Amino acid sequence: MNTQMTTKPHERLAAYLSEDMQQVGALIRERMASEHAPRIPEVTAHLVEAGGKRLRPMLTMAAARMCGYSGPHHIHLAATVEFIHTATLLHDDVVDESAQRRGRPTANLLWDNQSSVLVGDYLFARAFQLMTEPGSMRVMQILSNAAATIAEGEVLQLTAARNLETDEDIYLQVVRGKTAALFSAATEVGGVIAGADDAQVQSLFAYGDALGIAFQIVDDLLDYQGDAKATGKNIGDDFRERKLTLPVIKAVKRASDEERAFWVRTIEKGRQEDGDLEQALELLHKHDTLSATREDALAWTAEAKSALGALPDHEVKDMLTDLADYVVSRIS
Repeated sequence: MNTQMTTKPHERLAAYLSEDMQQVGALIRERMASEHAPRIPEVTAHLVEAGGKRLRPMLTMAAARMCGYSGPHHIHLAATVEFIHTATLLHDDVVDESAQRRGRPTANLLWDNQSSVLVGDYLFARAFQLMTEPGSMRVMQILSNAAATIAEGEVLQLTAARNLETDEDIYLQVVRGKTAALFSAATEVGGVIAGADDAQVQSLFAYGDALGIAFQIVDDLLDYQGDAKATGKNIGDDFRERKLTLPVIKAVKRASDEERAFWVRTIEKGRQEDGDLEQALELLHKHDTLSATREDALAWTAEAKSALGALPDHEVKDMLTDLADYVVSRIS
């Protein structure tokens, strides 16, 4: 059997970038150290070493390589992206009162909320130190803007997630903030550091933006039809946490008065009872919103692949095309 066909796209990308990834890992371990606060590396290592795909830093390195970069600074930028991502995960788990991530207890559960928040702050600070080292003002603008956009998206989600007036436009605004902003920044800075022209940099941004949106839509969909062993999440976690994600937004739009009253009670007011998750799933299937959400994810995947058209022919380009398809294949 052809190994190319059986290996997942992110695994092929990781193999291609293996030497770079080793340098990123070494830099992350170096910069997450703290002489005076040993809890910082303890908490950080729990998440960093948890077996995540490190997709975002790989996107930075892939974009740089595809655009012909041969210097050292894509390593710094990839580590920056991973630190920003890890910091947001630490903060998210506190906000969401999560007990599990990637199939393991969360840092806030093993230590406490204060440690998670403050270590997250430390990683943000480390990220800002790292992003200055390539000496590019444009890179610093992109990554600092992304950090602000992520925070803005998380705050918007606080008010939008349990409000039945939240529509698909607001949902997209939240997703662009909390997820796609770092994907697009990761790909964009890879092109910038490589000296790519403006059209190519914009294409890299568009690819990361569309890929990030598809990724989050799929993640939200998996909450209602995924495999808990594969995702590290239990089916219905978003429902129990009263998160108004795209499948539910579509169901609310199509709901009868009686169905809307159910969503008001369970999502807006948080009065959930035994059997409510099963009823929610029945309504999602009744209005076919899981299939409709999957179609949206496929459309964003197509947009991501289209954005790659303006970029140079390169084996990495093929991997990024396959990666976009793989994001949606998780729900096929």
